[in-house]
Amino acid sequence: MRRSEDRILSTHGGNLPRPKDLDELIAQGQAARAAIDERLPHAVREVVDLQIDCGLDTVNDGEYVKAANMSHYSGYIHARVTGWETLPIDPAVPPKREWVAARDKADFPGTYASGLWLMGSGGPIRPGFATPGAVPKMPVSGRVCTSPITYIGQDAIAADIAAMKTALEGREADGFIAALGPLSLGAGARNAHYASEEEYMFAVAEALREEYKAITDAGLILQIDEPEFATTWQFHPTWTVADLRRYLESAVEVINHSVAGLPAEQIRMHTCWGSGHRPHTQDIGLEHIADLLVKVNAQAYAVEASNVRHAHEWRVWEDVKLPEGKILIPGVVGHATDLVEHPQLVAERLVGYAGVIGKENLQAGTDCGMGSRVGHEEIVWAKLRALAEGAAIAGERLRGK
Repeated sequence: MRRSEDRILSTHGGNLPRPKDLDELIAQGQAARAAIDERLPHAVREVVDLQIDCGLDTVNDGEYVKAANMSHYSGYIHARVTGWETLPIDPAVPPKREWVAARDKADFPGTYASGLWLMGSGGPIRPGFATPGAVPKMPVSGRVCTSPITYIGQDAIAADIAAMKTALEGREADGFIAALGPLSLGAGARNAHYASEEEYMFAVAEALREEYKAITDAGLILQIDEPEFATTWQFHPTWTVADLRRYLESAVEVINHSVAGLPAEQIRMHTCWGSGHRPHTQDIGLEHIADLLVKVNAQAYAVEASNVRHAHEWRVWEDVKLPEGKILIPGVVGHATDLVEHPQLVAERLVGYAGVIGKENLQAGTDCGMGSRVGHEEIVWAKLRALAEGAAIAGERLRGK
């Protein structure tokens, strides 16, 4: 992963807006499978060019493959890893965990009863996304591990890599591919096959390593998408901070098992507090988990940092020392608002981080993926331009110092 002594490099969280014609094909489902597969590599080239035009240094495929598989950031992987079945939920058996806003709901019962929290993904509620008075339906089925966890996505990841590498030819940019983390894939499902939860989660990690290795073997940067590192606190509303930390210590072992033998300099870890349109007052503070996060065997750590619940947490790094040679990628542009950040604000945020961790250990990022969360694609590209411009301003300021 590139480092720079004289400027601040910029990147983003993953998901980006898709071309209208690709979305129209995706809407047709499997009937348009051949046309989707033909269009996808060209769409990847287009989105790489758009990112470079915005001034970004490290770019990706827009996560188009996830949408092209009629899925979302996590669902795509279920076609690549086997071992689970979707089975009816036994109402007599307590759930393995609560949902992603369990703690928030206790503080804002009226908000959740209104239905206005539904969808929204961190940005403004869109027409049709929420119905006042709506009550979420309890799931009647869930994923259960009933056989050995096995990776079967070799052809799919090879196609992703080929499209990304072709798109980067002749371009002065680094490429990354985001892949789901083992916690986000396995922790929410029940285990009915392995002798223990630990054995089950290590099997999940081992299967994912095959996808991870394909990415790093191709010379690309692997982004491990692991929001559950931060959101697990909400899943278990009865846990204490000590309980969470014990869990995350074991989670670090699982994640490190998934990257065992892979070059850390090609790996970055992304975590966030989930993108739901909700108060987030019960998010776990970064100060409780940052020291565990940096134990993950990656070179860079991308952390949600611009939203109004976490923008102050740059000071956490005054107490938690970033290990030598590591890179922090704080989100200095957010997906929780359609307001476009001023480049001077982006620069101000980056200068604050540089004063704590050093500019050579800093890159500029976004809180999370932007494509499905911000109101219109024009706003996404404006935000990314502001990100790159702000990084350039911060670099100039820091050189002056």
